[in-house]
Amino acid sequence: MSEWSQLPRELLDLIARHLSSDTDFLRFRSVCSSWRFSVPDKPHNSYPSRFPVIPNDGISDTSWGFKLSRRTIYLLRSSPSNAWILKLDSEIPHRFRLFHPLSRSHLKPLPLTFPKLLDISRYRIHELGQEYTLQYINYRPLASSIGEAGNLYMEKVALCLEKHPPLGFVLLTIHVSGKLVIYRSGASKWTVINDLSSPYDDVIAKDGRFYAVDSTGRAVTLNLDSAAGLDLTVVAHPVFGGDKKFLVESCGDLLMVDKYLTVGPGDDLGYSEGFEFYEEFDCFMSERTLKFKVYKLDEEGQKWVEVASLKDRILFLGENCTFSALVSELNPECTGNRIVFADYYREGDGVWKIPGIGVSNLESGSIGPINSFIGYSELFWPPPSWISSASQIEDGMNQLSI
Repeated sequence: MSEWSQLPRELLDLIARHLSSDTDFLRFRSVCSSWRFSVPDKPHNSYPSRFPVIPNDGISDTSWGFKLSRRTIYLLRSSPSNAWILKLDSEIPHRFRLFHPLSRSHLKPLPLTFPKLLDISRYRIHELGQEYTLQYINYRPLASSIGEAGNLYMEKVALCLEKHPPLGFVLLTIHVSGKLVIYRSGASKWTVINDLSSPYDDVIAKDGRFYAVDSTGRAVTLNLDSAAGLDLTVVAHPVFGGDKKFLVESCGDLLMVDKYLTVGPGDDLGYSEGFEFYEEFDCFMSERTLKFKVYKLDEEGQKWVEVASLKDRILFLGENCTFSALVSELNPECTGNRIVFADYYREGDGVWKIPGIGVSNLESGSIGPINSFIGYSELFWPPPSWISSASQIEDGMNQLSI
């Protein structure tokens, strides 16, 4: 039998270069001392622990600029029958803030039974995705931290690492005008890309490349190796149809989710013209999700191909991030071919809960609040009992401080 600790350093380095997440890389280096010393630092994707202040020129008119933060979406499992999805940001070294996976909301206060320290050696941890957010930095005499300046920039941000020296990072986001804007680390300003047939809906980074899709479904990729980094190539022609497009990476595929919206009474009962409907318009009318269509990118054919079924995949559409998971990774009651998305739902007596989480069954076309789909609500909030009842161990080597 082979002695794994004696693998050649060149082979270990090659394996490490194919590890996509920081979590997998950490586990790789934890196998044994020879593996750890063979790959002392991450050979690629070397993210700074704290991003510098990014200038605002070209994207907004704030006083100072932006602070870029990275948040990671994790799947925690204590057994094959227990799974929980959470989003953490590590703005403060060795401490983590807990966020709702599909929204910008910071989860606080935590339940009294929630442990202050999580012993991560007790769980199987899988990294589902990354979220990048830009925070305005304004002059506020009473602000004691950058976080207090407010997370006011609401567009999704995608990040790629440059493959050639000086090995910095590049950001892509959507300007308020609907145009794409790009920023290279070390630059003095953002650059607006003047390619606007229709406003852009979403951006994503996949395999070291940027992709963007506009409101018609027209998709482009950005050539980062060009001198200016502004060369756009059309990779899919429009499909039109829905009202909001999302890009999701799933099992190596780039998918586009087309969200169809409608405006009408929140309870779908319908109203006669004699009802005092218009007097209560703001209470009873809302933009609601009607249905979804899913497409897979055929880059060679420059088109989107409609996907009849996601099979054992589940897509998650958040306010600032998208990700996917397999049914086998989640709770046993969960079934595939579903889309879980941030939405608004009426909770009774005309009161709306914001934000809500909806689930769409692509096979039947039905859409409902998450608690009407067995096994799904346990994935989010409140924390499951097996987390809240976890014992707190004082050894901090394998712990997250919440």
